Amino acid sequence: MTKPPLTLYLAAPRGFCAGVDRAIKIVEMALGKWGAPVFVRHEIVHNKYVVDDLRAKGAVFVEELDECPNDRPVIFSAHGVPRAVPAEAAWREMIYVDATCPLVSKVHIEAARHAENGLQMIMIGHAGHPETIGTMGQLPEGEVLLVETVEDVARVQVRDPERLAFVTQTTLSVDDTADIVAALQARFPSIVGPHKEDICYATTNRQEAVKAVAPRVDALLVVGAPNSSNSKRLVEVASKAGCAYAQLVQRAAEIDWRALDGIKSVGITAGASAPEVLIEEVIDAFRARYAVTVEKVETAVENVEFKVPRVLREPA
Repeated sequence: MTKPPLTLYLAAPRGFCAGVDRAIKIVEMALGKWGAPVFVRHEIVHNKYVVDDLRAKGAVFVEELDECPNDRPVIFSAHGVPRAVPAEAAWREMIYVDATCPLVSKVHIEAARHAENGLQMIMIGHAGHPETIGTMGQLPEGEVLLVETVEDVARVQVRDPERLAFVTQTTLSVDDTADIVAALQARFPSIVGPHKEDICYATTNRQEAVKAVAPRVDALLVVGAPNSSNSKRLVEVASKAGCAYAQLVQRAAEIDWRALDGIKSVGITAGASAPEVLIEEVIDAFRARYAVTVEKVETAVENVEFKVPRVLREPA
């Protein structure tokens, strides 16, 4: 039986960013230096395939530091942690390695600098996300106010409207965040923003690639985890950019083939925590059902690389 024709449009950039690549490398190098087990506070990145692979190599994933013994190394996830966490690790004389993405660390430094200048912070982010918890935890409780929507901006109660600054989570929708920033600046004209946008290059690039693909396809699949902020934003961006059907899938097994019945073109991208092997798996699943033609839609070229911490580059 002849397979129906289908064009797959592969968005680029997609998948791993420099911060995710660095975080995974940190866990692997820690296992190489100190042996198993190495403890990791929170999922190192939000991807089950990656976490399961590292677990098989000897990483033990926990949610809190009190689940870790004092005599084994612990790694803090790429999303960042409140200041109290490394302080406790130091007090317990633990070996710890911070895998916080350097672009998240930049936001932490900004927040601390604004606080030193006497400014109250507003954070644009998602409540409960590890990155938001980590950034808000850089300052004493009550010093950082969280807003998630334009509507939140109208309700937020500040100490002094003339003494404010804002930072953002690095994995937000670029367009939605611009609307929230505009609302903040309209209500608080004196508010101080970041010198350079906090939303990271990888989030921005992946969203721009999806915007280029979405109008050209009948459906778009985002390979990523349901707890991955940047992956969920890609689904939203695809829908707003004119794609009639956008779905988040962790693996090829989750593809809803009935929803794709009769389609002629599909866009494929991946969140910043999803390895390329999972994208290849999805492409192979389409090839099993369709006569596939693959086209690449590239909107940017990434060559960013972050060094791992010095402690891992030194001999044991």
